[in-house]
Amino acid sequence: MKRPVIIDRSHDDDFMREALALAAEGARLGEVPVGAVIVQNGKIIGRGFNCPISRHDPSAHAEMVAIRDAALRMENYRLPGCTLYVTLEPCSMCAGLIVHSRIQRVVYGATEPKAGVAISRGQFFSQAFLNHHVLVEGDVMAKDCSEVLSEFFRIRRLKARSGDALRSSVDG
Repeated sequence: MKRPVIIDRSHDDDFMREALALAAEGARLGEVPVGAVIVQNGKIIGRGFNCPISRHDPSAHAEMVAIRDAALRMENYRLPGCTLYVTLEPCSMCAGLIVHSRIQRVVYGATEPKAGVAISRGQFFSQAFLNHHVLVEGDVMAKDCSEVLSEFFRIRRLKARSGDALRSSVDG
């Protein structure tokens, strides 16, 4: 008989704040601000933020970077009993890695209506064909996580518009 899984949610906001700090670090480098931490037994064992641009690596999403960091630190490609905190709902690529690494729980902030697969574009983690099932909880500090992304893209649009205006006056 399987023992029930006991989930401690008392520090979810604290760990999401850590993920938000990493998202801000990525934003300073010009990366889309998504951050992630892996937690085991109340301690952070992996950290990551989006860095596909700076690493020239399309797979360098925050979740991927954090999982790689945790696996190296733990010297194990499996991360049972771990929780992944990420500021944005995972995409299909990251969801596959989450299952393969045997993460127990995913806690995300903002939903990703275009590519999120926890709830937005399907419910990947609840598929019967998976050999490992992940507990998923969303909307933890969702407003804070959404605001970081919205502000990043607002500034990016402003910069693009001012660059376009400058090019027009130089060309004309």
